[in-house]
Amino acid sequence: MPSRNCHACFSHLPAGLRVVPVSLTYPASTLVPHIHIHASLLLPFHPPRARTFATSAHLKALSAAARPKAEHISAHWQGTSATGGTTKNFIAGQFSESKATRWFDLHDPSTQTILSRVPQTTDEEFKQAVDAAATAFKSWSRTSIITRQRFVMELQHLLRKNADAIANSIVLEQGKTLADAHGDLLRGLQVVETAAGITSTLLGDKIEVSKDMDTEVRRVPLGVCASVAPFNFPAMIPLWTIPMAAVTGNTLILKPSERDPGAAMMIAELCQQAGLPDGVLNIIHGGVPTVNAICDHPAIKAISFVGGDRAGKHIYERGTQNGKRVQANLGAKNHAVLMPDGISIIVNILVTLLKIGLANKNLALNSIVGAAFGAAGQRCMAVSVAVLVGDAQSWLPELVDRASKLCVDGGFEAGADLGPLISPAAKERVTSLIASAEKEGGKVLLDGRGIQVDGYPDGNFVGPTIIEGETSMKCYKEEIFGPVLIILRAENLDDAIDVINVNRYGNGTAIFTQSGATARKFETEVNVGQIGINVPIPVPLPMFSWSGNKGSVLGDIGFYGKSGINFYTQNKTITSLWRAQDAIGNRATVDMPTHD
Repeated sequence: MPSRNCHACFSHLPAGLRVVPVSLTYPASTLVPHIHIHASLLLPFHPPRARTFATSAHLKALSAAARPKAEHISAHWQGTSATGGTTKNFIAGQFSESKATRWFDLHDPSTQTILSRVPQTTDEEFKQAVDAAATAFKSWSRTSIITRQRFVMELQHLLRKNADAIANSIVLEQGKTLADAHGDLLRGLQVVETAAGITSTLLGDKIEVSKDMDTEVRRVPLGVCASVAPFNFPAMIPLWTIPMAAVTGNTLILKPSERDPGAAMMIAELCQQAGLPDGVLNIIHGGVPTVNAICDHPAIKAISFVGGDRAGKHIYERGTQNGKRVQANLGAKNHAVLMPDGISIIVNILVTLLKIGLANKNLALNSIVGAAFGAAGQRCMAVSVAVLVGDAQSWLPELVDRASKLCVDGGFEAGADLGPLISPAAKERVTSLIASAEKEGGKVLLDGRGIQVDGYPDGNFVGPTIIEGETSMKCYKEEIFGPVLIILRAENLDDAIDVINVNRYGNGTAIFTQSGATARKFETEVNVGQIGINVPIPVPLPMFSWSGNKGSVLGDIGFYGKSGINFYTQNKTITSLWRAQDAIGNRATVDMPTHD
């Protein structure tokens, strides 16, 4: 049981709902961390107080649970600070203080405490990073594949060994719960582990096309590559790119989000400990100027990006215009369809008489609650729309009831199900989209805007919110990126599929059904790249590849897996003729040639 009470009361619960303690657990197949749900209470919100940068005040402002973890990070890691210091550049194997004139204050989202100051890397520092990567490529690209494989094998060991420290950094800087922060790292670690199979996945092709003539296709590295990572997965996304780029023989310029670069800096230090040579990985920081420099520098051959629509389109257009290979994962609006097909008349009678539960209903409701509100909805694969089909519409009150019991709290607090949003601006955007739904006639069935969390009066908290709306509403058309679930009603499966296919995004979708025929129809007819059947967040494991489609992606080569290998390599085809008859030392022949 949680050691900390998390009281909540939502002002817009439908009549007749009652609050009872429940505990939700998710099967391993859902890829959603276990969450424990208990009653919680919403109170009036007080605006955040402004804080000034001061080390002593800073340490006092952090929670009792967070303070020792922040101090430990600052004392033991070279490139990052969680007690008011500066975040370093990592160039040519050195953690160096930037000469920047512009800095970003990095705040703890739960308290607004300044944890670090992140530089807008200077033009000269950026050039140094690219030069270091270009120099390192000359030798790293010629390093044996066994050596590169050994690096990723050692890196996975060090990541596991230091998982607690990296997760603590994520909680401090990004605001995730501790369990979710560990999940962030784990999903990146899986890519590292899969990259260790490079001795098989990088095999080329060779065939004798004519007598003594061979044609061979080799996969060779591109050169200097770049990665622009988002704030919502500060460990996972860097680990989508670092091992894939390095193991294929490339070098990498990484720009983590200026909002939470700590995990990336720690990973860089572990890469160095794992034997990665100086210059193979370089980390620089900043906003638009750094992004534009990446897009424009002629030595950079490819860019990997995960983030929002505006930045992604800019990077794709500017990068491709400069001749670069670009992969960009953009926004999303992921729908989950709830089918009532598991409920028959006989089952309803048994439920009534024997007081047994419906496994499919319980799985569906728990999965949607976890996928919609986990990580405070700041996932590009979060379920942000639930389509209730037919009789499944009667489940809505119970869905609201379960969501109302989620515990909103600081990420280090026991029992926390979701933490704060990344910034006050993100909170303002989310709450304004909720307000727009009210103005357009939507029903706010569960309202998380008025929440105050005990001990965290200045946090960027928004509680779970459920809105019954229409596809014409702004809250449906835009990616909210917060703990908000839009409810749509559909009479049948065909209508539900039509809603999803018309939507401009195509990252992921899910259906909850007990009918194989229904599942087959759905997966065949829905136009979305990643589909879950009774799985709410169908992110492929890294032996496969990311496959979002429509407006959720730009570029035709996906992340990690086989696609990742293809993105970081180019084919070199060699046709060679070495005639066996020309071999030195053949015996002389006196036979008349027959030209066979």
